[in-house]
Amino acid sequence: MAKKNLLNALLVVIGWSVCVLGGGAWLWLIAAIMLVHLLYFGSWKREGKLLVSVFLAGSALDSFLLQLGVFDFGEHRQLVPASLALQWLLLGTTLRHCLAWSARPWWRASVLGAIGAPLSYYANAIFADLSFPHGTAPTLLLMGLIWAALLPVLHGFATLYSPDNRPA
Repeated sequence: MAKKNLLNALLVVIGWSVCVLGGGAWLWLIAAIMLVHLLYFGSWKREGKLLVSVFLAGSALDSFLLQLGVFDFGEHRQLVPASLALQWLLLGTTLRHCLAWSARPWWRASVLGAIGAPLSYYANAIFADLSFPHGTAPTLLLMGLIWAALLPVLHGFATLYSPDNRPA
């Protein structure tokens, strides 16, 4: 199990790096990572609902924040770029695997979300085309608060969609 979790984490780090550093030319690698994930860790039947739910919920949240002016990508757009949306898909692959440890008790997910998510957004601001019109510190603080609530909810999706309705 530890080897599978390590491989899951490695695939997510590679995918996240592709999204943040590589941009559009390398996004095809995310499809390859998803294929490996579905073949090695589970199946579309077992994890499809969770992956789609996390992808749609996260993309909608970030697009909403974009519309509120929290994010700026240097051009007028209605939705976040694919590179940011795909990071949500990658996150979905972790909830029942390498991040399953953070599901119970719920405060672990809150602490992880409050710290990890702002760091990810900050890296996107440094290496990708993301900027924070209201300032870096206030935006990252806001993201930490949002994610302190959001990651336990995403773990709830993982529990809801598990075959035995138990945490991963």
